Amino acid sequence: MKKSILIVFFILFFFSNINAEERSNKLDKLFTQLKNTKDQSTAQIVEKKIWEIWLIHPSDDRRGFRLTELLIQGSRLMSMGELNKAHKLFTTIIATEPDWSEAWNKRATVLYLMNRYQSSLDDIKITLALEPRHFGALSGQALNYIELKQYKKAIESYKAAQKIYPLLDSATKMIPELQDLINDQAI
Repeated sequence: MKKSILIVFFILFFFSNINAEERSNKLDKLFTQLKNTKDQSTAQIVEKKIWEIWLIHPSDDRRGFRLTELLIQGSRLMSMGELNKAHKLFTTIIATEPDWSEAWNKRATVLYLMNRYQSSLDDIKITLALEPRHFGALSGQALNYIELKQYKKAIESYKAAQKIYPLLDSATKMIPELQDLINDQAI
C-alpha cells in the first residue's frame, strides 16, 4: 500500500494533473508528434508521455487523485494475476467516473486476460468513443479479434491504430502474420 501511494505521489509530482484544456492541448501536440515522427525511439518516448497523461485522472482534486490511485492498484492486481479483484476495482472506478477512457481500457484489458473477449470488445468500444485516438485500445481490439479468429477485423484494428501511431511495433509485426493466416484459410 505504501509503495503504491509513493508511486502515485511520484506521478503526481512529476506529471501533475493539468486542467482539461491543457490536458487536451498537450495530448493533441503529442499525437501530432506521434503521427509525424520517423524515428522509433522518439515515437516510444512520445507514446510514454501519452500513457502518462491517460493514466492520471483528468481532475486535479482529491477525487481525481483517489481514482488515479485506484487505477494503479487495479493495474498492480492485474499484473499479479488477481484478475477478479482487478475487474471489480476497475468496475468501481467506471461506476464512479464513466467518462474516464482509461478505466474502460483497463477493464477491457482484464476482461481479455479473463478470456471474456466479447465483453472486452464492448469496453473497448466505449474507450474509443471517449478517446478515439486510443491506440492501446485499438491494439487490444485486434488481440480480441485474433482470439475470436476474426483476422480481417484484427487487421482493420491494427491499421486504425497505425493511422494514429504509424510506427506501432505490434501492428507492423502482426498485420503480415494475420494476412498470412487469412491466405492460408483461403487455400
